[in-house]
Amino acid sequence: MTTLLGSSDYVSVGQFFHDRSVFVTGGTGFMGKVLVEKLLRSCPGIKNIYLLMRPKRGHDLTARLSELLNAPLFDRLRKERPLELNKIVPIQGDVTEPELGISQTDQNLLIRTVSVVFHAAATVKFDEALKLSVTINMLGTKQLVELCHRMLGLEALIHVSTAYCNCDREEVNEVIYPPPYDPEKIIQCVEWMDDDLIQALTPKLIGTRPNTYTFTKALAESMLLRESGNLPVAIVRPSIVLSSCREPVAGWVDNWNGPTGIIAAAGKGFFRTMLCHENKIADLVPVDIVINLMICAAWKTATVRPDGIAVYNCCSGQQKPITWKEFVELCFVYMRKHPLADVVWYPDGKCQSNWVLNSLCTLTLHIIPAHLLDFFSRIVGRKPIMVRVQNKLDKAAKCLEYFSVQQWRFTDENVRHLNGLLSPEDRRTFHFDVREIHWPTYIESYVLGIRHFIFKEHPSSLPKARKHLQKLFWVHRFTQLLAVLLVWRALMLRSKAARNMWFIMLDLILRLARMIPYV
Repeated sequence: MTTLLGSSDYVSVGQFFHDRSVFVTGGTGFMGKVLVEKLLRSCPGIKNIYLLMRPKRGHDLTARLSELLNAPLFDRLRKERPLELNKIVPIQGDVTEPELGISQTDQNLLIRTVSVVFHAAATVKFDEALKLSVTINMLGTKQLVELCHRMLGLEALIHVSTAYCNCDREEVNEVIYPPPYDPEKIIQCVEWMDDDLIQALTPKLIGTRPNTYTFTKALAESMLLRESGNLPVAIVRPSIVLSSCREPVAGWVDNWNGPTGIIAAAGKGFFRTMLCHENKIADLVPVDIVINLMICAAWKTATVRPDGIAVYNCCSGQQKPITWKEFVELCFVYMRKHPLADVVWYPDGKCQSNWVLNSLCTLTLHIIPAHLLDFFSRIVGRKPIMVRVQNKLDKAAKCLEYFSVQQWRFTDENVRHLNGLLSPEDRRTFHFDVREIHWPTYIESYVLGIRHFIFKEHPSSLPKARKHLQKLFWVHRFTQLLAVLLVWRALMLRSKAARNMWFIMLDLILRLARMIPYV
């Protein structure tokens, strides 16, 4: 069936999901939560959302589901239409287990009832061990496809990948590229090799890719192409996913991944330098834009039924670019406007494009202050934590460096075409046009989201935080002046050339002063 805009048989996105059931993997993750909330709120006729979940830390599925639904993300839905939350049905399982760890009874339920599958389960840890990354990102995908082949009424399978799975190319088009290795052979290798051997071979296997995450996601796409057969499949590749832009609340974020942890540390005042090419494009995308694209991709896959696997690069670099310099500077602007409580030092810093200079700044601005703070903490009987915190931040910064010193061109013609197929109403309800992003407004809400949702700080604490920041500002300026004077003093004592230069400059200033006529 064709649903082109303007045709008499156009079916809206909301209408398509009416009385249909959806199966979601990764529904308890950052993107998965936003997906579930959006489906319930904007597709009120949806029948059920089956959520793959595993018991965790002694909590059964009921407890985990209750914790999920009590998150601030669902406040709006709980207030406006609380009964919609009853449509979420937990399915016990684990993507690392055979047959996804789903019981035969639940498998039969999914086979009979599910129309759309969103596969968002993945390990996004950049430094994940290759064996676990292969198990989750590749083998888990393969087992999900096998389950989908058995579903009686499947109309769309949406696989969440990453724009950086082909980071070995400067231009990434919306196609599935040939894999570096046969995915099946990689799976077989990690099944029989011991952990030490896999770890030793990992650098050779991933080649020019920076980590196991991008490597296994690239192989998963190729495997999906081979295993999906005639299934209706689409792939959505987001770039760097940050907080929500509009829905259900601007600035919502609940994890430290990507730049968020570093920006949060910068707001606290103890992260001030990072290796980053300022003029490179930071391809950032709000999470709600990614989710809206995923939902619309499912709609198109099911109603238009395109040939092959459609790929959607969900990125901002082509239509609404922002440089790393602009992003970092705006973050500092709004971290000072909306400061965090108990800031350690005045938020300030910049990107360094030179590795040597960045290493020097890291030593003087991160490592030495961390050791000094821990030294004083021991003296007053407190637990020293700053060195450990700085080590974690340094690790996070190194993971991000690969993406902040390079630039890619992610083409997005399929995304633009999909947006053009939507009716004006669907375009408003499921907006994913990145051209509508206003970066200063978005980054301000991002900073406020970090303050509210990550640090749990109430807006009423802002006046006190601003007074504290004002004091730190003058301490910061005094320290900068003192540092300049100390460097100048050291140069004067140790360098005759510096002293001569100083006297020449002083003499020049006095000569110029004599030339200025008295008023």
